[in-house]
Amino acid sequence: MADDGAPRKMTHQRKQQLKSLMLNKAREDLKREAEHKAEEKKRILNTRIEPLGNLSSMPQQELMDLCRELHAKIDKIDDARFDIEVKVKKNDNEIEELNQKIFDLRGKFKRPPLRRVRMSADQMLRALLGSKHKVTMDLRSNLKSAKNEGKK
Repeated sequence: MADDGAPRKMTHQRKQQLKSLMLNKAREDLKREAEHKAEEKKRILNTRIEPLGNLSSMPQQELMDLCRELHAKIDKIDDARFDIEVKVKKNDNEIEELNQKIFDLRGKFKRPPLRRVRMSADQMLRALLGSKHKVTMDLRSNLKSAKNEGKK
């Protein structure tokens, strides 16, 4: 075969082989990323969590103080979580509004399907102008009167 510079088509078998190799690589990457996230989570939790010590040997007053302290920390963290949730919702709404503005500016918003409505010219003017509409647009009567004038 002479090579005329045209690109050769890839065989179906080669395409399938490449696709399976790419999928295997993607699976490995996802697995590695999940393991990395799990390790990162463990590391962060180990730095944030303080060891409680031996609770069975503590006197009752110290246990009560520890419970109050833990409750105070939980309340503080819960307040922070709530604040973050509100900020996230606010940002999501803002992003949605900005996306809608982008679509409106581009003119690519979806138009609702319109129904055909039979409407006379008078009804159209009344709908557009409201009570200001005083001129009647009875075209047929105007045509008839024009025919009568032409005969005279």
